[in-house]
This record gives sequence, structure tokens and C-alpha cells, in this order.
Amino acid sequence: MATIKYLLQSKSENAPIYLRLSLGRENTIKRKTGLTINPKDWSKATGKPKQTSARNKNTSTELDKLSTKIYEDVNEASSKGNTINGNWLQRRIDIHFERINENNQSELVADAIQAIIDTADVRKNGTGGVGLSKSRVNAYKSLKRIFSEYQDSNSFKVREINVKFANDFLRWLLNSKQYSKSYAVKKIADLKTVCNNAESEGIKTHSQLKNISTGKPKNKTVIYLNPTELEQIANSEKIKSEALKNARKWLLLGCDIGQRGGDLLKINEDNFVTRNGYEVIELTQQKTGKHIAIPVLETTREILKTGLPYKISIQKLNEYLKEVCKLAEIDEMTEGGVVEVTKKGKGNKHKRKKFSTYPKHELITSHVCRRSFATNKYGKLPTSLIMQITAHSTEKMFLNYIGKNSFDYAQQIADFYILEDQKNKKEPQLKVVKKASNQ
Repeated sequence: MATIKYLLQSKSENAPIYLRLSLGRENTIKRKTGLTINPKDWSKATGKPKQTSARNKNTSTELDKLSTKIYEDVNEASSKGNTINGNWLQRRIDIHFERINENNQSELVADAIQAIIDTADVRKNGTGGVGLSKSRVNAYKSLKRIFSEYQDSNSFKVREINVKFANDFLRWLLNSKQYSKSYAVKKIADLKTVCNNAESEGIKTHSQLKNISTGKPKNKTVIYLNPTELEQIANSEKIKSEALKNARKWLLLGCDIGQRGGDLLKINEDNFVTRNGYEVIELTQQKTGKHIAIPVLETTREILKTGLPYKISIQKLNEYLKEVCKLAEIDEMTEGGVVEVTKKGKGNKHKRKKFSTYPKHELITSHVCRRSFATNKYGKLPTSLIMQITAHSTEKMFLNYIGKNSFDYAQQIADFYILEDQKNKKEPQLKVVKKASNQ
């Protein structure tokens, strides 16, 4: 006859509680229940928690429920002739506490995140291809690290992620971790994606999951360099060192072709090709996986008349760009965020953006290239053509990226119709020819 006992094997404050299943004199199996207790609260005589607190009473109840379930599972397995071993016992314990489902899939959020990371190479990506980008994988790794810190000693299940949970998590990201609103909301969106993926694999989710808000905050401050500032940078005689001149060339080229820093710095002679008689720069964006072609215009040729800039790291480029813009006197006081690094514990660094008003050159990074291109070309080129180069998926995303709203869009349409109306009303310039005389 099967018997179940509980025991501790540690003297630590959070000692794991083990379940020992005896199926015979020489057939004993022992596995962790996943529950913990302070040994001071444990009774060796009863093999149960001392009934001295509400928490201990609750743990005792949970152990009684587990015993009942394991006895039922042992009887069923025995009647079917199934093997009962350590793996079987651990699986039945995890199913009882809803850590995994009957299909052996974990119902824990942390495991659901790890499942995406482990299968990233075969997952469908945003471009319709197979394999998540390195940046997406890193985003999920970051989510797992942050979520593990948030849940601490808890083990939250996918089914527990509802609106209240999301709001509490968001509040913690903003207040305790002091992340920016955009980053915090992105983590909530990633968490929702994890839960939706778990649901598609048969794991139960909360009915409120679809109501969790993940809207992207509108860009209130769009940091870009306008044409006047770019000319100021191009003509500055204070930029004298070769390193800074090289960084300036990367900056001007980036603002001319509208690419992220990582893609920009990978451009070499092989990216310049001729298609149907037109010279273009062809590249595949790292983040989106989209293949794009950018026409080589006279402005591009002027920047590259002395050749391509030499390779540097993105970290060095960001460092040099601030100095380049400082020397070019890009000093307008501008709202934005500057990363501040503080030490937090032994060997740990705490990086957070501090939002305030700064001289504009302090806010410049390589990302200013793509945003400057998009903002400066908006209204001058059809938005759809700009999006082909920036690789934004929707016009809504593009307008938010450059800080435009529905009124700006409506105004652009109105300006177009006014211009068309003026063209239609313009009188034809005909030269009057006098009737010829027969005389």
C-alpha cells in the first residue's frame, strides 16, 4: 500500500518541503513539492507545519490536498500498469500545482518566456519569415530577467495575468525601476505576447488578457536635426580631429539615407549597386529583416565625394556625435532624456534616462539619423515613399515616430488640395496674335 510523508532536508529559512512516496519496502521516491517553510515552523512529529500561523495552516491544507491527489494518481497508474518513478511523481506534483498542464507544458510565466527564447530560430517573425531577430530575442531575455525580479519568490502562472496584474507590474516598472514610459509599456506588450503565445499552445489564460492596454505612448519630444542644423554641422570649422570628421560624415550620411545606427555602420562599397540604370544603396535592416533600396542622390554623392567614412563602433559613434554637435553649436535647449549611470551594489551599474531640458547636443545619438530623415522629408515626399526607406509598417506608426498627430495629417491633406485648387484656377498664359491684314 502506498504511503506519503513530508520532510525537510535543509536548515535554511526557506527550506524546501519534500514529498516521500513509499510503494513498498525497497521502492521509495522523493521529490520537492515546490513549497517552502522555515524549519522552526515544522513539526517532525506530524510531518506537517505547526499550526501556529495562518500561513502554516494554509501550507498544511495545500499538502493535504496534494496527498489526496497523489493517492488518486497512484491508484489510477497502478490500475493501468503505468510506471511510477521519480519523473512521474514530479510531473504529477507540478500538474497539481498547475505549474504544467497535462501536455507537459509549463503554465508559469517565466517558463512561457523561456519557451519563446528557446524556439526563437523557428518562430514566425514580423516580416513573414522564420526566426526572431537578435533584438527581439534580447527583448524577451530582458523581460524574463525583469519579471523574475518582480515575482521574487512567487511563481506567477499565465492564467494570473489580468488587467490588475498588468497595471501593478507597469506601476512597478515606472516607480520602482524608474524605466521610461515607452520602455515600460513595451515590456507589458511583450508580456501580453508571451501569454497569447502560451494560449495558442494550449495553456489557459485569463479572460481579461485581451483587455490589457499596450498602446504605444505618443512621442512628445522628437529629437532630430533640421536642415539648417545639418548645414551648420557640415560647415563647422571647429571639427578638426579625424575621428570627429569621420563621425560627422556618418551623421550626415545617416540623415541623408534614414537608417538606424547599426545598419548605417555596416554599409560598404558592396551595398552600392545599379538597378535599371539607377544607383542605389541596398541593405537588409537588422531589426525588421526588411530589404530596402535607397536612391543615391546628389546630396549623398556630395557627402561621399571623398569616400565612405571608416568603420567605428556604435558606442564610439554615439560618443563622438555629441562632441560633433557641441562643436557645431547645436545648443538649443530641448526636452529629452539623458542616460545617467549610478553604481548600485558591488560591481553593478544602474542605467536610467533622466528627462529634463538639455542643450540639444547632449541628446544626440545615432538614432537621430533615421528620425531626421523621416521628419525633414515629411510633407516634401509622399509618406509612402519615406516609409519604404524607414521601413515603418503602418502610417500610424510612422506619424507617431515623427511626433505628428491626426491634425498634422489633416493639414497636409488640406495643403495639398489648396495647391491643386490654385493650379486649376491659374489662367493659361496665351499670347494674343493680331489678325493678319490682307492688305
